[in-house]
Amino acid sequence: MKQIGKKFGNVRVLEGVDFDIYPGEVHVLAGENGAGKSTLIKILSGVHTSFQGEIWLNGEKVAPSSPLEANQIGISVIHQELSLIPAMSVADNLFLGRPDTKAGFMRDKRHRAKAQALVKDMGIEIDIDTAIENCSISIQQLIEITKAVSIHAKVIVMDEPSSALNARDVETLYTLIDKLKASGCGIVYISHRMEEIERLADRITVLRDGKYVGTSLAKDLPIPKLINWMVGRDISEPIARSGKLSGEEKLSVERVTVYENQGRGKKLVDGVSLSVKSGEILGIAGLQGSGASELLMGIFGGYEKKTVDQLILNGKRIQVESPGDAIQNGIAFLTNDRKATGLVLSMSITDNTCLADLNNLTKWGWISASREKKVAEEHGKMMGLRLPSYETEVGNLSGGNQQKVAIAKWLQIKPHVLLLDEPTRGIDIGAKHEIYALINELTQTGMAILLITSEMPELLALSDRIMVMHRGKITAEFTQDEATAEKVLEAAMGKEKTKS
Repeated sequence: MKQIGKKFGNVRVLEGVDFDIYPGEVHVLAGENGAGKSTLIKILSGVHTSFQGEIWLNGEKVAPSSPLEANQIGISVIHQELSLIPAMSVADNLFLGRPDTKAGFMRDKRHRAKAQALVKDMGIEIDIDTAIENCSISIQQLIEITKAVSIHAKVIVMDEPSSALNARDVETLYTLIDKLKASGCGIVYISHRMEEIERLADRITVLRDGKYVGTSLAKDLPIPKLINWMVGRDISEPIARSGKLSGEEKLSVERVTVYENQGRGKKLVDGVSLSVKSGEILGIAGLQGSGASELLMGIFGGYEKKTVDQLILNGKRIQVESPGDAIQNGIAFLTNDRKATGLVLSMSITDNTCLADLNNLTKWGWISASREKKVAEEHGKMMGLRLPSYETEVGNLSGGNQQKVAIAKWLQIKPHVLLLDEPTRGIDIGAKHEIYALINELTQTGMAILLITSEMPELLALSDRIMVMHRGKITAEFTQDEATAEKVLEAAMGKEKTKS
């Protein structure tokens, strides 16, 4: 890609960007949200057909006019927003738009055999007749990658492919990438995770504010310098806990039990009890299927059936049988999928910020627009949102800004307890550090936080204690001083229970 430029109206989002990829390499495309990475990839994949510059593939000038044409010439893109059809089977999704037919009829046996061979080669344990909507997010992500591999692409673009994967599936992904490299495939990899950039990158190109910053061999670009290239300033590396525990118990939860299919299946959470103090961050670790996310959902009253035997908040027993009960009692829950369950993308920043607290912004059945605006601006300022208008649709924001709005929505209710499920998933390094700082500030006010994160450095650095789950039960608990990545992963894989 040579001297690529792109404008939307009078706004220039890319200017003079050069980017290339060699066979058998992983070339990381790095930059903060809003740097222009997604626009560049949409040009490469035929989504945006009007642009300045040239694209060359294997010595020939190309200009894909659609994603289908890009696929046909050997360019495949795996987006963060998966393009699978929920009601269709794994097998049908793998060959969507490319049916195996003869004389106009589907060759079903051959179609299924090819699908079975693909998932087996990928190391995915799944019945190919399973509907995508019944697959976990991590399995869906691996199916999307398998689909790209199946077209024998010369170039595969992976946009945050590990964001929804657990540790085991991430290793499966890395193994696959190594195999693709060995076969001569060129991989463009977009990630905000520094540890996987170190693990995978052969070369790194950085964009900032739509402009080309530089390209370097990965071995010659240490992480502090990479971050400086990305944000244009130095960011102090780790996240350090600065909250002080009061010793007073903020929340006590007795025997959380969640069943698959609302009581008709196996136990996803099996009688888990926990407590958290004022100003404390309790990290909850676990692999896919551990029950960690379901535990938080159960505490929040997110299931039709009662899931908690007893809940004590600030020394008083409370009843939480619905999200409304939780909100009324000062318990907030940031879900792990901001686009599907955290925000209404077609609504404005103002409307989203006020969603959880409409009762207090309403008089005689009417919402006060002036109060809504004031609340949104106050919380936007607190979250570091720098935008020209709070009437912007949330769907048009970067991932980092969307997450800030999702958090602001819950801070509006002034919660006693904040449940965070993957609060930094899919956001850039600058936004991550802003959220780390905010979490520390919130604990200093006495707020208790339950934190799930699949990023081990984040879990170890932010948590005062770590509780590890495996198949719905607690297998270990560690203080911050005791916890190591090795101990946490062992416990997450079902090793014997140890408590501090």
